Amino acid sequence: MGMALSDVRLPRPELDLEAAGWPAYLRYLDAVPLPPGLLAGVDASSFHVVAARLDGEAVATALALDHAGDCGIYNVSTLEPARRRGLGTALTARLVHDAAERGCSTASLQSTEAAERIYAAVGFRDLGRFLEYVP
Repeated sequence: MGMALSDVRLPRPELDLEAAGWPAYLRYLDAVPLPPGLLAGVDASSFHVVAARLDGEAVATALALDHAGDCGIYNVSTLEPARRRGLGTALTARLVHDAAERGCSTASLQSTEAAERIYAAVGFRDLGRFLEYVP
């Protein structure tokens, strides 16, 4: 999915979302089952990380990586107990607004079918399909 940042449909979120550092993101991932070493060797300074907190704990996070004027959005996730509160939409909208402030002109992401409506609410549109084999 992709969008021109001039097409953002939502205002900048007013929820208590914060820029988070890489160590905070890795702590959040402790609650998500990931293969060991998945993020080993990643240049953490290249990513923009945002988080939503409930009761002081990060319950949703998302990443952005800028390249050639495009903001790639990755790993938008919400822990099970905090789902269905609009946090994924808010994090995505925050990343898109932040990207425009950094000078990006477009944003792109890959979406599961279940999450397409979340991204469409921000302004993303379907640009095609990837067929992927998953064992």
